Amino acid sequence: MIRVLLADDHAAIRAGLRMLLATAGDIEVVGEAGDGAVAVANARALRPDVVLMDVRMPGTDGVTATRQIVEEGLSEVLVLTTFDLDEYVFGALRAGAAGFLLKTAEATALVDAVRHVAAGDGVVAPEVTRRLIAELSAPREGNGVRHRGPAKELPADLTPRERDVLAGLGSGLSNAELAGELMISEATAKTHVSRVLAKLGVTSRVQAAIAARDAGLA
Repeated sequence: MIRVLLADDHAAIRAGLRMLLATAGDIEVVGEAGDGAVAVANARALRPDVVLMDVRMPGTDGVTATRQIVEEGLSEVLVLTTFDLDEYVFGALRAGAAGFLLKTAEATALVDAVRHVAAGDGVVAPEVTRRLIAELSAPREGNGVRHRGPAKELPADLTPRERDVLAGLGSGLSNAELAGELMISEATAKTHVSRVLAKLGVTSRVQAAIAARDAGLA
């Protein structure tokens, strides 16, 4: 069973998510939280596989909670938000969230996203994947205009294959898609992804995608 913690300040939304996930058969909601501080405390106590995290909550917000949960290695975090691509979302992904999904997503998409994140895959809502990565990887000038800037160097110990994997992550490919693109097994793709994350010193595929964009690989 995939153990999930729900973090949202609206009880009705938590109740709806609980009912939806209960239909999956392989997902169990093990706890709830109405703010970020409680989400962190419950993640420490319950050690869920995935935290479904709202970014805008009273008190400790979802970005701060995500950073704490990821830094302590308590759980993967899947951010749920409305379609506004604000700095809360960017901050959560930079803080190490494994994915970003819209609250308007279909039930099957949400269930699949939980499964993918639990399995170590990153998930970003397809409607905004390229735009989101471009926003995250382009710094902002004082006048508010974003620009790419010079390409950043990657770790010297990345192998050619790992650079190919990183380029795929920058394009938003899943492990299965990486395997097909590089003609390797999915298990091998997953191993390469883990090594790339370790060499980059990041905790999520989205952060790796940002690094790929910054380095001009995607």
